[in-house]
Amino acid sequence: MAKFTVTFNGKECKGCELCVVSCPKGIIALNPELTNDAGYHPASITAENMENCIGCQSCVRMCPDSIITIVKND
Repeated sequence: MAKFTVTFNGKECKGCELCVVSCPKGIIALNPELTNDAGYHPASITAENMENCIGCQSCVRMCPDSIITIVKND
């Protein structure tokens, strides 16, 4: 089980990639297989990459629309 769970509100994501470039682990990417109602590819983390999240919240702080949440798993 991953130490942290990162969730993205894909409906509100504008695909700006600020979270992608701010992640020190390089585990965030835009999902080319999904498009939200606004026509953007939302950011996401694969289940395999979730294991590498260190919970630093760099992505949360960089997101201009506050669509990212990080929860520590017990």
